[in-house]
Amino acid sequence: MAVPIYHVDAFSAEPFKGNPAAVCLLDHEQPDEWLQNVAAEMNLSETAFVLPREGAFQLRWFTPTVEVPLCGHATLASAHVLWETETLPADEEARFQTLSGLLLAKRRGSRIELDFPAIENVPADMTSEIRAALGVEPRYVGLTHTKGKKDPNYLLELESEEAVRTLEPDFGMLRRSVAAGVIVTARAQTAPFDFVSRYFAANVGIDEDPVTGSAHCVLAPYWSRVLGKTEMTGYQASARGGVVGVRVGGDRVYLSGEAVTILRGVLAGEPIQDEDGL
Repeated sequence: MAVPIYHVDAFSAEPFKGNPAAVCLLDHEQPDEWLQNVAAEMNLSETAFVLPREGAFQLRWFTPTVEVPLCGHATLASAHVLWETETLPADEEARFQTLSGLLLAKRRGSRIELDFPAIENVPADMTSEIRAALGVEPRYVGLTHTKGKKDPNYLLELESEEAVRTLEPDFGMLRRSVAAGVIVTARAQTAPFDFVSRYFAANVGIDEDPVTGSAHCVLAPYWSRVLGKTEMTGYQASARGGVVGVRVGGDRVYLSGEAVTILRGVLAGEPIQDEDGL
């Protein structure tokens, strides 16, 4: 059976902005090798694979090179596709079983709200490799600590929004010598945003991610403490750019944004099995 596939721009109401994700709607399990090959072929920051389960959907995310434990924009894109294709009724929440536990998505008018885990960070030392690759002296350096996650993220607060926007990393050095993602952020000077950010994940094959939901699981609790606010608006200042609403509630972060479908198609690369499964 052919596999439906969708190209969705997440965290944007306009085509060709936000963060693109591919979403595959599966009707049965596929081998990990096949999933990874599809993600490499799509060559987007993440490809999501959605499989119905009793009362929920299994959701997995792959970059062009590896499976990742958490991805916000591809989750938002997956929920958008489920409602758009009427696979899920418009008034019903999407429930996803993932490597990061149960994740929920709800429609809030034109926006989709995701219920994600808050990710804390602890103060850390600036490594010489990151200093050389980015050429910055941050106001704050933190390192995330997520149970079971092998590759953490560094969080760097820079002195200004301009410093974040104009940063030109040495991606070759990041790929060679930094086995972690790097979030750079600053207090926003541009209304209506509270903070701006960028995210570099050369360690998993993505030099710069356009808009990163999982990074906002780190940014939301951090800026909530700094600014004394529980509801904020972040802007990820990549070349495409994207707006992420965040709300902090205990150990959860509620991310919100819009999505638009760019392409609908059928994937021809499904493994073929005979009646005996051979």
